[in-house]
Amino acid sequence: MTSQSEDHTARPRIRGLEDLLRAAGALRDAPVEQWDPPYCGDIGLAIAADGTWVYQGSAIRRPKLVKLFARVLRRDDDGRYFLVTPTEKVDVTVADAPFLAVEMEARGEGREQTLIFRTNVDDVVMCGADHRLYFVEEPGPGGFKPYVRVRGRLEALVVRAITYELFELVEADAMGRPGIWSGGRFFRVEPAADV
Repeated sequence: MTSQSEDHTARPRIRGLEDLLRAAGALRDAPVEQWDPPYCGDIGLAIAADGTWVYQGSAIRRPKLVKLFARVLRRDDDGRYFLVTPTEKVDVTVADAPFLAVEMEARGEGREQTLIFRTNVDDVVMCGADHRLYFVEEPGPGGFKPYVRVRGRLEALVVRAITYELFELVEADAMGRPGIWSGGRFFRVEPAADV
């Protein structure tokens, strides 16, 4: 048997994926969509384009605190982001996407392929009907930035290194349009009409 380090065609594997999937299955998302607390204003929370959480200009360096905040993050219909508890709601300014997809594993091939992403806050999503992959056209030099839906209206930007791996999986559909299979769905590589 060839190890992944010796086999240059082996696809990357997410370290501890099975444990992460079990933990994700056991962890229930906070029902933030059901909570309707009073709005308490802007307290200076932000998420930078590189995924760093910031409070009043200082980076939050405690991963457990960031993961806790991530569990109660919500994006409303108007596109605004909030941290929500049963008793309060505060603004969060998001530079691009609230999360980053930092690892990807592809299981199977072609129509049978499933892509699994891990975010910078350890959410694990299997790309498919509930966690769709979509593309946004980049300004300037052009090209596309891929995103994957994590939960609710929250998405993760696929980081550049993983984007290269993702684009190696592009195939053409029956009409010759490029896209990527995952979870029984074909996600076309074109600007998304509704994001």
